[in-house]
Amino acid sequence: MRKFSSYGPPNKKLHYYTPRKSLCANTLTQLKGEVPDEGGHFITIWAPRQTGKSWIMQEVLFTLEQDPQFDVVMLPLQHLYNVTDVNRVAQIVGREVIYKLGLEKRSINTLEDFEVLFKRETLRKPLILILDEFDGLAEPVIAGLVSFFRNIYHSRQSQVNKSTAEKDYLLHGLALIGVRTVLGIENVKGSPFNIQRSVHIPNLTHDEVLSLFKSYQEESGQSIAPEAVERIWSEFKGQPGLTCWFGEVLTEIYARDQPITLAYFEEVYIAACNVLPNNNILNIVSKAKQELYKPFVLELFQTKNKVNFTYDDPIINFLYMNGVVEIDEVSVSESYVKFPCPYIQKRLFNYFSRELYNGLDGLYDPFDDLLDTITEETLHIPQLLRRYEAYLQENQEQVLKNAPRRQNDLRVYEAVFHFHLYLYLVNFFNSYEVQVQPEFPTGNGQIDLLIRYAGQLFGLELKTFTNQHSYRQALKQTAKYGRKLGVTEIWLVC
Repeated sequence: MRKFSSYGPPNKKLHYYTPRKSLCANTLTQLKGEVPDEGGHFITIWAPRQTGKSWIMQEVLFTLEQDPQFDVVMLPLQHLYNVTDVNRVAQIVGREVIYKLGLEKRSINTLEDFEVLFKRETLRKPLILILDEFDGLAEPVIAGLVSFFRNIYHSRQSQVNKSTAEKDYLLHGLALIGVRTVLGIENVKGSPFNIQRSVHIPNLTHDEVLSLFKSYQEESGQSIAPEAVERIWSEFKGQPGLTCWFGEVLTEIYARDQPITLAYFEEVYIAACNVLPNNNILNIVSKAKQELYKPFVLELFQTKNKVNFTYDDPIINFLYMNGVVEIDEVSVSESYVKFPCPYIQKRLFNYFSRELYNGLDGLYDPFDDLLDTITEETLHIPQLLRRYEAYLQENQEQVLKNAPRRQNDLRVYEAVFHFHLYLYLVNFFNSYEVQVQPEFPTGNGQIDLLIRYAGQLFGLELKTFTNQHSYRQALKQTAKYGRKLGVTEIWLVC
């Protein structure tokens, strides 16, 4: 029986996968060209890590290998990340191309030698070259190689009276795979590769996620409640690496013979949020916590205003390319920044919360009678919030002492208060069987804390008070969310 896998491109014989036929077909068309005899395109394949870039290109490679009109070579370049000499990289890549195609051995020591490799006198037929992890190369190497490929492209384009096999250069199509569009906002000299077509690899669709888990149920015989599959979709939004990783966690790490219910999903999901490591998440956190980008990420947790998405902004661009943020496209002319999925947002929220306020203590006197706040049957949320307010007033100086502040007005980030309240509740109920979870229904502009105790669900919606109008709007929004949760009471915390 196949398994879920998030460790590199899936093997179709061993792992569950989705065909993504339309995406593969579009990429194939780009490389072969709409009219293949006129030549293909030079393209970049980009997306955040673990979104299936390499797998898509492997599928394209397998199809191209069946076409006798072309030679095709796909090379990984990750091992060359620390080579700063473009001639050395050209030498290594050229040697691999010669080996893969079984060409007559020739000496390649410089870019000039590399250029001859793509001449009609050297190659037997038009070549499609796919270079994986291209953006991991050193910047001088990237700049040198893309300038080189650009010259070949323009030479081929100028020979409009010749077919692709008759042109001076036989580099018919080129794909450069990476997490960013090869030379984007980070390159201060600008991109010389302005002939590229960009192919973005999106997340799995809702139907593709359903298909993935349908395949598992058919092969394993183990049923998964439809609402559990819907929760997988809503929490991971089809991010391929995370979706398949959670599939592995759900069906192997915490394997069980019984049907997978929504309640079982919730148990496993809490473990996935708190105790299970994931390299994709570790990479996202490592990018979000960098000093240059951390203020922007903290600002995204605020609930007052949405942040406009601007691709040319270097901070937004970097976070977007590394999977920390996503585009919330309301309309053609209206786009905002949001977190890619609730799971990533929770993991970032948990990380920054504990970075600031790990180990809160002294929340109440050990001999204090807490029956006004928690009994064996229920919680009294108003009294809980009064206790928090008193604690905050008494410890305000300590709470805000090392809190990060915005550079423009030195005000404490709104998120700081959300982090503190969340960890206050976690630590307050440390000796009780109470679960406190942050929830983010929209990806931006809304933060809720859900508390589960004694078979009951209690909701707190967090907002920053700005004016009476916004407060009334927040009340309506909170009531709407309370109905969605199925609770009779929900509290708006400003």
